[in-house]
Amino acid sequence: MSPAVPDDRDRVWAGSMPRAYDRWLAPAVFRPFALDLARRAARFAPRRLLEIAAGTGVLTRELATAVPAAQVTATDLNAAMIEFGSRQVPLATWRQADALRLPFDDRTFDLIACQFGVMFFPDRPAAFREMRRVLGPAGRLLFSTWGAVETHGFAAPLAAGLAHVFPDDPPAFVVAVPHGYCDLGQVAADVAAGGLECASAIPVTLVGHAASAADVAVGFCTGTPLRAEIEARGDLAAYTARVADQMTARLGPGPVTAKMTAFVIEARPPRGPAAGGTDVRIRP
Repeated sequence: MSPAVPDDRDRVWAGSMPRAYDRWLAPAVFRPFALDLARRAARFAPRRLLEIAAGTGVLTRELATAVPAAQVTATDLNAAMIEFGSRQVPLATWRQADALRLPFDDRTFDLIACQFGVMFFPDRPAAFREMRRVLGPAGRLLFSTWGAVETHGFAAPLAAGLAHVFPDDPPAFVVAVPHGYCDLGQVAADVAAGGLECASAIPVTLVGHAASAADVAVGFCTGTPLRAEIEARGDLAAYTARVADQMTARLGPGPVTAKMTAFVIEARPPRGPAAGGTDVRIRP
């Protein structure tokens, strides 16, 4: 079993967090995968497309570009993300929504996309059940989830840096939440419990580029729920600087690159009474 989300703090982005997330993390960590996922979505030529956990609009922008004929509806739990994202990608329709209680009629969408959001849902089978409800009978769900933290060239040195700065009580967010949903057997079981079947799970390794390791550290420490864990331990700015120093020591000064591995899962409504198993077909 993957670690459960400890409490609602791991789902909350507020205040200046969206801006920090979009400035420091989006280009290096999330945009490479957004380009890839948008290309996959375009193959299905959807007319009505729902994005869940859209954040600041990193994937939303690529979906609107890759599928220009689609009506794109972007949702997020956090009002601050909706406010920021709607300014970034005004072509989409933005709505605040909880993935466990989607405010849409049954069979509304041809395709649902969710980039690195499923690990934040406190009840994943319930979230997949809601996606199944609003998805058309021939629709598709495309979502991504990170691999183990060791397969992420930015997150692994970040976790090591946090362990160095906080040796007695390292913040758990990075390992437990973003990288805590990498067991494909568990993912397939949750998808099946939500009434969908996994068509495929594809490992995708891409390269992220950042101006510096310190920039990535600032993004994680001030633009994700890791921030709350650091603030609970003391001065955010001082600890962020120390974590940045640790990441720089591990990755080097100046521009940095890192390989990052994730899984892209395609799911769909069951095709027959025998469908709905938990076997996942993994292909390169």
